Amino acid sequence: MAWARWGSHPWLVLLCVYAWGHPKSLDQREDVRNCAISPPYLPVTAVNTTAQLTALRQQMYIHNLSAYIVPDTDAHMSEYIGEYDQRRAWITGFTGSAGVAVVTMGKASLWTDSRYWTQAERQMDCNWELHKEVGTTPIVTWLLTEIPVGARVGVDPFLFSINSWESYAKALQVSDRELLSIPVNLVDLVWGSERPPVPSEPIYALQEAFTGSTWQEKVAGIRSQMQKHLEAPTAVLLSALDETAWLFNLRGSDIPYNPFFYSYTLLTDSSIRLFANKSRFSSETLQYLNSGCTGPLCVQVEDYSQVSGSVQAYASGDVKIWIGTSYTSYGLYELIPKEKLIEDTYSPVMVTKAVKNSKEQTLLRASHVRDAVAVIRYLVWLEKNVPQGTVDEFSGAEQLEKFRGEEEFFSGSSFETISASGLNAALAHYSPTRELHRKLSSDEIYLLDSGGQYWDGTTDVTRTVHWGTPSAFQKEAYTRVLIGNIDLSRLVFPAATSGRMVEAFARKALWDVGLNYGHGTGHGIGNFLCVHEWPVGFQSSNIAMAKGMFTSIEPGYYLDGEFGIRLEDVALVVEAKTKYPGTYLTFEVVSLVPYDRNLIDVSLLSSEQLQYLNRYYQIIREKVGPELQRRQLQEEFSWLQRHTEPLTARAGPTTSLAPLVTVSALAILGWSV
Repeated sequence: MAWARWGSHPWLVLLCVYAWGHPKSLDQREDVRNCAISPPYLPVTAVNTTAQLTALRQQMYIHNLSAYIVPDTDAHMSEYIGEYDQRRAWITGFTGSAGVAVVTMGKASLWTDSRYWTQAERQMDCNWELHKEVGTTPIVTWLLTEIPVGARVGVDPFLFSINSWESYAKALQVSDRELLSIPVNLVDLVWGSERPPVPSEPIYALQEAFTGSTWQEKVAGIRSQMQKHLEAPTAVLLSALDETAWLFNLRGSDIPYNPFFYSYTLLTDSSIRLFANKSRFSSETLQYLNSGCTGPLCVQVEDYSQVSGSVQAYASGDVKIWIGTSYTSYGLYELIPKEKLIEDTYSPVMVTKAVKNSKEQTLLRASHVRDAVAVIRYLVWLEKNVPQGTVDEFSGAEQLEKFRGEEEFFSGSSFETISASGLNAALAHYSPTRELHRKLSSDEIYLLDSGGQYWDGTTDVTRTVHWGTPSAFQKEAYTRVLIGNIDLSRLVFPAATSGRMVEAFARKALWDVGLNYGHGTGHGIGNFLCVHEWPVGFQSSNIAMAKGMFTSIEPGYYLDGEFGIRLEDVALVVEAKTKYPGTYLTFEVVSLVPYDRNLIDVSLLSSEQLQYLNRYYQIIREKVGPELQRRQLQEEFSWLQRHTEPLTARAGPTTSLAPLVTVSALAILGWSV
């Protein structure tokens, strides 16, 4: 899954840009609304927000606010947001996943990135101004022109990260405006009975067969880290939803594509407090948590809404509370005296769960074998049906979901499927809808980026295919993306090396000829948890690579208005065997779907790259072939045999450039791990 794509598809961007050809770039195109005429021209998709804005401004008046900021997140800084937390969408009418709204007594504005400009124009009425920028600076700059000196800007502190709060507060304070913490969310007050209900589905415990350790063992491990910490924390406060889900081996269905439930945890050296809706726990689950006792391995389930009061009360004692600042809201942060805080970028739970033990590794590998079966079935189905002209991007995505749904332990998609044909594939963030999609054609490239949630693992795999005759440039671009995937996957590097230190290997073959891609190269992945599991990956904010981590490797190339290519595999970080002593790491790819032979220019592959590719194909045969045969999927087995035949070398480079790339990358990036 392209790491730059965090959320829903820009469905209307496709409609306006590509259904009408390929006109001016988005930032040059005029707003599809015309608010200057009377009555104004608005698309039929625009939402009338007059009533909600009037009600919100009444609340702002009561609280003596000149402006109110409505961000696009929840209290846990989640990547995906449940319907219950879609405040910005309700107040603006704009349903894109990224955007910040600001309301003053006279104006209402939305800031979002280029993925969503057209969608925002078509969903927002003339109450709203669209600003084609993102970040704190443009919002603060606008505020300073709209509100007077001494004005107060209100926010819900539970919807702001610590860094976001401090960024806004400092910028406003310098200009004699004040950022004010309003713990009661004003949008919630005016949303009222129209707001979707609080999720009520059961919170359940995973079967032991699907967990790497018991929750008691995990708690003991975190407490051990507390005891060894130089600052002697007495408690760890967990705010990210996947932290609590992982710690107790519990799952829910509150968040799209993620098996989480609204929760916090306060783990102390002698008690465990889980904040969630207790009515959603069965008696068996409460018994599983030992909730009826009061010892150090008994989980006291308290109401979700009590977390603030409980944290504040605990912080009044002689304590030290350890937090991860990336996922802790400012609302909780401000309740704890600074001298009683121990701050790290990521909590010990977030860092610990990033390294999978041997059982977790086995589970994740198994999920990828079954997932490969589903994807291969889909690719076979496409080969038969696309030439008949009966498949479109959306119906294809539905068919893949059907195949995955037939796999054991399946629990839904891990994100919204990218099923993109031709020029749509050039949009790295694109997903089709029932109303808006293109037909798949044998004459165009097709990019499929999808994944599944299984009880034993989360999957994410991208393949790009062409059923007809690709152009020479398409083959070259595809092969260079493949080379980048191979070169990073087979890289040997010192233990504790930062992902950003080796990321250039995925880009080198593209850079050589003046090509590149604009998204990240990979992200961590969980065991029936996040498809984007922090803090693993190849960005500067990721932690160093360690044995037992899983990461995606996903280089790509996109030619605007024509086609897009991405090849993504999930890989396990393993210990490498080297000629000389030392602790070195490499990757073991666990995604098991063949690449498209029709798009590979073998002459561009070095002998080492070709050897690696053929060895990978042999592994696919050994792991997926028997599963296809066991299930009597003979057509799919024959397809697999054909698509994993060893590739033979043709004229081209025969010497690996890896040593040269290593020297160049280290010289550019500096050697720090």
